[in-house]
This record gives sequence, C-alpha cells and structure tokens, in this order.
Amino acid sequence: MDLFGKDKNKTAPTAGAPTDEQNLSAKKQKYAAALEAASKNQVRIENVHWENGKILIRGQAPSEEAKNKVWDAIKAVNPGQSSPQDATIEISVAKGQGGPAGASSAPGRTYTVQAGDTLSKISKQFYGNTNDYMKIFNANKDKLKDPDKIQPGQQLNIPA
Repeated sequence: MDLFGKDKNKTAPTAGAPTDEQNLSAKKQKYAAALEAASKNQVRIENVHWENGKILIRGQAPSEEAKNKVWDAIKAVNPGQSSPQDATIEISVAKGQGGPAGASSAPGRTYTVQAGDTLSKISKQFYGNTNDYMKIFNANKDKLKDPDKIQPGQQLNIPA
C-alpha cells in the first residue's frame, strides 16, 4: 500500500465488455444479408434487438417461399449450422398466406422503421443512394408530414 491507502500492485481497470448496443450493431452487420433478403421478400420485420446475449430477429413472411429465402440467407452467414448460435430467429408465415412471394396486391415493399433510422439511411439501404429519400417520403405522405420525423415501429411503403 502506498501512503494514500491505495494498492500499488492493483492494475487499472480495463475497458468494459461491449455494450448491448455495440453487440446489436455488430450482429446487424453480420446478418445484413439475411435482413436484406427479408426486405426483398416482403418479410415484415417486427423486432430486431439484443436479448439474452443474442440478436433477436422476429418477422412475418407473406409465404413459406419468402420465409425459406430468409433462412437460406441466414444459413449462408453460418455455413454448416442448422441454427445460428448467436441469434434467435423467429419468422412465421402470415395466416391465410402461403402462396408464392409477390402474390401480394400491394406494389413495392414495406419497411419497419428501427431506432436510429432516417429516410436517407433507409434510402441508402433500398436504392443505394441517400438522396432518393424523397421517393420514400412521397410514397408515405399519408403517414409522414415531415421527412425528418419518422418513428420506430412505423411501417413505410418502399416504392420500386
């Protein structure tokens, strides 16, 4: 002990383990192809969050075919595993559905706004260009009054 009662041999604390937010962000990147497959196949993502040390992805597919395409993308991320060890994936098929994907009468796709999203970020995800955000805004004028004010949980139409 030194003169102030501190243990000289004690090492300084190291940086803590990653936060849940950091873990979630890393897993979203890892499973980006699966989330994109969900979007392309009109799977409505209901939840993407960190739970019990794993990413939880919960959604509803319009058909068994769409659900299988998402699972194919998940398996591509984790080759050789029938089920990922670092994720909980729950994708159900909408009741009364089961026909081929694309049989929906609604044109385009839908997207559920997540915390931290902006229309520019969503535009980049779907179109590859942040400046196309007005396409999304114009397609959702019935729900949005200002392109800068979107809320997590909102369902947005994504035009082709």
